[in-house]
Amino acid sequence: MKSRIEFITAFRGEPIGTINQESSFGESFQNLVLRPILKLQNDLLIEMCRNYFEKYKSDFFSMPVDKKMVLIENAIQKDVKFRNSLKGVVIGLFTLDEYKMYITDSSVLNKRMMNMIIERLKSQLQLFEAAK
Repeated sequence: MKSRIEFITAFRGEPIGTINQESSFGESFQNLVLRPILKLQNDLLIEMCRNYFEKYKSDFFSMPVDKKMVLIENAIQKDVKFRNSLKGVVIGLFTLDEYKMYITDSSVLNKRMMNMIIERLKSQLQLFEAAK
């Protein structure tokens, strides 16, 4: 049986983006860990967001695109429970070593993670309707 580390890293796939000696810790972590996880979890993130708006902002689906974009950003930035749920979907696919790296600078990495999720969801807004 594979170890958890082997399983998770194989399951997530290859790093996305370039990493070189000039890359900061945050940039390296983003490309090695966060991007592959977000790509893997994409459908779940979309469904979580769609469900959030269905429950708490049902008029979301009838709003113009620009208002939807603002609502996505506000929901993730201001609703602590929702943000923590999204973080959990990502952090749950960290290896133990990645988690130890994450906690050394979690506030910076959380900001990167949330910004990436916001941009990912905004760029796929049309899928919210299709998923219904």
